[in-house]
Amino acid sequence: YPSELLMQKITEDNQIPVHIHVSVSLQYVAGLKGRALVEFFHSNIAEVENEELRHLMWSSVLFYKTPSVEVMACVLLSTKAIYFLLDDSFIHADEHQSDFWNKENSDCENSSFHLSCCFVLKLNDVQSVNVGLFDQYFRITGHSADHIVTCLTRDSYNTHAFIQQLMAVLSLLARTPSPEPVDKDFYSEFGSKNTGKMENYELIHSSRVKFIYPNEEEIGDLAFLVAEKMDGLTNLPSLNILLYVLAFQVNHFEGSAQNTSSLQPKTLILTSSDLFLFDEDYISYPLPEFAKEPPKRDKYQLADGRRIRDLDRVLMGYQTYPQALTFVFDDVQNQDLMQNLTLDHFGE
Repeated sequence: YPSELLMQKITEDNQIPVHIHVSVSLQYVAGLKGRALVEFFHSNIAEVENEELRHLMWSSVLFYKTPSVEVMACVLLSTKAIYFLLDDSFIHADEHQSDFWNKENSDCENSSFHLSCCFVLKLNDVQSVNVGLFDQYFRITGHSADHIVTCLTRDSYNTHAFIQQLMAVLSLLARTPSPEPVDKDFYSEFGSKNTGKMENYELIHSSRVKFIYPNEEEIGDLAFLVAEKMDGLTNLPSLNILLYVLAFQVNHFEGSAQNTSSLQPKTLILTSSDLFLFDEDYISYPLPEFAKEPPKRDKYQLADGRRIRDLDRVLMGYQTYPQALTFVFDDVQNQDLMQNLTLDHFGE
């Protein structure tokens, strides 16, 4: 340790997404390569001398206590913990959560130091991992509200790679074995007696951490919700969700010193007849066991919805991933354009 293969892998993964702007401290981390990156981890981040860095990933993250603040983080997975190296703008954006983040180093703000906040989640504290629809994100849950964090990878490959590495390091943990399971029949294993609904698919790892994957019913519930938003214009059996993807909506501000744009996180859902943008709560659902009351907002809130038949054209940028798409819709709302073409239009 570290092997040449590992150093090559973390060097390749150490790239900030091009559409994200981060602080100088994180730019410094992103500039490190190979052995320098491993040494940086051991001298600045690692809490135990004998832990090994196994995986690195750049991802947007959300915390349970600050569900509306999405922040870029360098996620480092070691054999002891998961480290979230956060953009320092997050600490300033979240002044009301002073109990969550200690501000002992505020006197350094005007010096030449570039500080980052590091959130540490010990592997021994991890209780479950919820994987989101189509592997677009995953939520790691510990034993309290301070220990819940969602990684919005917006990329099934990154999600899969991290989950595989997490399972591998969890296998190294020395935990007391679980009691022998009592043999259950199919219905008690998968059914909930009080609701009659099938539960989500659970994989209980040898470390006793649960990995929970969405089942088909979650897509069915989403289709039902989408149909509700369409005011019953579509019959539910024929409604198919063709695409679910976490994206950003670009809000362009003109007239400022330089024309700037902000990226608003949105969930894009495409059906056979409509295109929807939802504001989705990625951190509060499913409810953690210690939650006393449901979250203040629904899991899905409709932000915009347009009919595909009103779509005029789609403009595509030529840059590499992430791709920018502009959807141009007709101004005529809720009108069937064909009904105005009467026979006398063609002459006698």
